[in-house]
Amino acid sequence: MKRKILGFMGVVALSLSLVACSSADQKADTKKKAKDDEVTVWVQYSKESAEGQVMTESIKKFNETNDKGYKAVVEYIPRSGSGGGYEDKVNAALTTNTLPDVLTLDGPNTAAYANAGMLAPIDDYLSEKEDFLPSIIDQGTYDGKLYAIGYSESGVGIFYNKDMFKEAGIEESDLPTLEKPWTWDEFNTIAKTLTDKFDQPAIDMGFDDHSEWLFYAFTPFIWSNGGDIVNEDGTKAIGVFDAKENVETFQFIQDLIKNKYSTISPSEAGFQTGKYAMKMSGSWTMQELDQEYQDIDYGILPYPVSPKTKELVSPTGSWQYGMTASSDKKEMAGALIEFLTSEDELYNMSMGNTVLPARTSVANRMLEEVAEPMQMLIKQNQVSGHSRPVLVEYPKVTRTVQETVTESTYFDDNKDLNKLLETKAQEIESHLK
Repeated sequence: MKRKILGFMGVVALSLSLVACSSADQKADTKKKAKDDEVTVWVQYSKESAEGQVMTESIKKFNETNDKGYKAVVEYIPRSGSGGGYEDKVNAALTTNTLPDVLTLDGPNTAAYANAGMLAPIDDYLSEKEDFLPSIIDQGTYDGKLYAIGYSESGVGIFYNKDMFKEAGIEESDLPTLEKPWTWDEFNTIAKTLTDKFDQPAIDMGFDDHSEWLFYAFTPFIWSNGGDIVNEDGTKAIGVFDAKENVETFQFIQDLIKNKYSTISPSEAGFQTGKYAMKMSGSWTMQELDQEYQDIDYGILPYPVSPKTKELVSPTGSWQYGMTASSDKKEMAGALIEFLTSEDELYNMSMGNTVLPARTSVANRMLEEVAEPMQMLIKQNQVSGHSRPVLVEYPKVTRTVQETVTESTYFDDNKDLNKLLETKAQEIESHLK
């Protein structure tokens, strides 16, 4: 199953690597203007997907119930595994001024899109911003203005096989809680127990996924240890990314490979088929387990924390709605965005697509209805969610961080890690200028 929020390519650096359109593409993109009472929206998934099915119902409801006679028209443009398809069409539309009124965008792209003048602020069109999680507001805000609003949240935890834990002698009383998560040292002890017992890696951390996952899922370890990617105003990485706190974090990551607790090349569906006792992943794996691998009795544990700070940090961020600056139907577009992000519509999206909620009110409703694993992810998100940095050059920065995670698994000592982080800090800072 494809990750819904990861797989982040370098969409818009704006430079935005604009894709040149052929004359045939331009003709197709400019074929006919929407009617005066129609508002157009592009989404990055198929109509047949879980998201698409919810969206179809939401649009039908909007068209039938809004009191101004607005009509929304959706174009479903699925992304490819590498992130193409949808982004290609968005980039091409920029060159022909044929963007829709509303589009979806991945959270980390907010700054690049807004800085490019591609988005219009939407603060004035949303009446219940206080109900959205802080992480949702943070990821959609650039230069003090809200340019996008998330329609779902995301989170990651440590999936564990209850039967394998029992077989290894790990009792329920040994398990971490949100109030008392495992430190890295305690996590390593458990991983060693499982590795020794089953003579194979204890956990699939996703090291083979060379995509946004490596930034999204591993930066919480950096933040938990008191480190960061760049300084607060996003202008420096030297002295930040290569700080001793990050060297310690990457030592923890590196040791997972050195000690054979994890592997760079995990077996496909290794956790789902009972090969590995643990897997670091998000709600998409929960959906997969519940639908396709029902023999696995699993639970979800919170992120391990730095033994220095003991601060629980977990990743957040997902897809959002934004209004294009080129739209001449901003009142209509704003009305549609507010409707699609209303409590009932976000509840339907979260339940229908097995994703975390973007609003507190939806989270409260879901906590009374969903199973324990989803409850854990929702609660962890509420108490420890940390959004990715809002940087105009984020597409370049994330690639460097991803490469750092990958390359750290090939080094053998602290000296090499120091040198690696110094080099990568210089590279990140070059992106910021």
